[in-house]
Amino acid sequence: MNTLPFLHRESSRSLARIIPRLESAFAAEIVADPQGWQTFVQRLDTYFPALFQLYFDLYHTHYDFFFHLEDLLTGLARACFARSTELRKLDSARESNPLWFQSNRMLGGVIYVDLFAGNLEGVRSKIPYFRELGLTYLHLMPLFKMPEGENDGGYAVSSYREVQPSLGTMKQLASLAHDLRAAGISLVVDLVFNHTSDEHLWAEKAKAGNADFMEMYRIYPDRNMPDAYERTLREIFPNEHPGAFSPFPGGGWIWTTFHKYQWDLNYANPVVFNRMVEEMLFLANQGVEVIRLDAVAFIWKQMGTNCENLPQAHTLIRAFNAVARISAPTLLFKSEAIVHPDDVIKYIDPAECQLSYNPLLMALLWNSLATRKVDLLSQAIATRYKIHPQTAWVNYVRCHDDIGWTFSDEDAALLGINGGDHRRFLNEFYRGRFPGSFARGLPFQENPKTGDCRISGSCASLAGLEKALSEEGPHEVELAIRRILLLHGMILTFGGIPLLYLGDEVATLNDYTYYEDYHKTRDSRWVHRPYADWKKYEKRNDPDSIEGKVYQGLQKLIALRKENEAFSGNELELIPTENEHVLAFRRTHASQSIIIFANFSETTQAIPLRILEQYSIQTKRRLYGISNGAIEPLDFLVYG
Repeated sequence: MNTLPFLHRESSRSLARIIPRLESAFAAEIVADPQGWQTFVQRLDTYFPALFQLYFDLYHTHYDFFFHLEDLLTGLARACFARSTELRKLDSARESNPLWFQSNRMLGGVIYVDLFAGNLEGVRSKIPYFRELGLTYLHLMPLFKMPEGENDGGYAVSSYREVQPSLGTMKQLASLAHDLRAAGISLVVDLVFNHTSDEHLWAEKAKAGNADFMEMYRIYPDRNMPDAYERTLREIFPNEHPGAFSPFPGGGWIWTTFHKYQWDLNYANPVVFNRMVEEMLFLANQGVEVIRLDAVAFIWKQMGTNCENLPQAHTLIRAFNAVARISAPTLLFKSEAIVHPDDVIKYIDPAECQLSYNPLLMALLWNSLATRKVDLLSQAIATRYKIHPQTAWVNYVRCHDDIGWTFSDEDAALLGINGGDHRRFLNEFYRGRFPGSFARGLPFQENPKTGDCRISGSCASLAGLEKALSEEGPHEVELAIRRILLLHGMILTFGGIPLLYLGDEVATLNDYTYYEDYHKTRDSRWVHRPYADWKKYEKRNDPDSIEGKVYQGLQKLIALRKENEAFSGNELELIPTENEHVLAFRRTHASQSIIIFANFSETTQAIPLRILEQYSIQTKRRLYGISNGAIEPLDFLVYG
């Protein structure tokens, strides 16, 4: 039976009932802000039908469905009235130019507040540096109130409305957002919406036995249900706790997908959705323009499944998106789904996540450096790059997290590569244990039973600079610098938003002092999360220093991107090179066409003349690179 006519009719009837009740509840606000109310109602007319259908799909079996629906709209109206004039103007501008994020002038950066600048005021003082670098997008890693000691790098959130006191206050965050916006930089933060810390107010009330708050989590009195679920679940952090459940204080078991101090929320309960919407809109009203949705794959649970990437997870995110269109249209969503490429792509849609990390590109760039071959990378570009034209990839070389080799085993098999064996090779290579490896990385979450792991390490150390400085010589140092610039050249020209993990621009090496901190020693990812060394940054304008060579090389690539409209949007054409070491592609936008060549080997490579003639390379001007004919080792060539 087609339920769409029913849902459309019911959405209209529901809105007609609820609007007068909202008018009564917000009578004073409407008198004081009639334009705000009119805009809210107009957006409701546009987006409520979609929101109603999504909410109905999730929660129609609840006897008090319409109570929760009205509660949701009450929260949306309250957030609309609380939105500042400045942000309302930004909403209008972004509605008029919804693809603003596809501009070739976009450049992202990501930092930990404390590690990079001490606190929020320190970050404010770095705005001139962000502008010098060319950033238009700044992601502050989790900075909300969190437990002392172990807190998963801030991903155990104790309050979404409070900044960790050592970093500053929510008022300072809102002020920073304003100053960044004035500098042309959009603020990005995480919404950790799969779980809270066990110190969150909701968790504390659940511990105290409050039934309403216990129902916001998944708590069971004995092992019957946990055992039934775990028959089909995979263990995420088996070293910390087996399975997906941890003991609940006072007796019973609570769902903890990741760490025992991170309690999974129960999105089968509409109260959880409504309250998280309010937290999200509160952050949007502080001036946050992009929200990274953490652990999107895990937010819905269903018996008999692996509880990852379920259809209801997509429904939930679409419902969050519809809410944002109504109350904070500026807000964009960025998905963090480090899963199979088939599942990553499912989150990318204008009605779901307009932005998405591109973990496959990141992993295959490092794969190409290790193998000196571009077969897997070329295949991925040909078959897995294309996304909805109103969305964008967020492309990165390194981030706060480990490197997981997320390529598809099926794709590898088409090239005669055994996926499992190849991952073991890559892990050995980037740990520096494979003959001829230039890398110095560390294993993360190594499974002693299977030998499987992921890789931690800074860009510079993984690219060979650490080994070159300690064991080799100037020639190897130069190769390491070329690897760093090659990788960044790829993300700056590939399409979407390039994202720099700040510190990489001055060739920051691994920091092994994390071993000395009890709360960090078991998590090797801290090796690439050092405190910013501002003495290194002071060398960035010295062309004879390593820092200067990397920084100034990167500045040339950033300028190349920002000066050429061909790097806007997503249009990309793979060019066959008939050379297993060289990747080539064409970027086209606004009638401009640019050709890129990337040599992933340490030897000079040639391209057949007929390919150069086919793409009229001889008639184009070289915009970047050092080639004088053949492609130099680890060279990145751009013609336009």
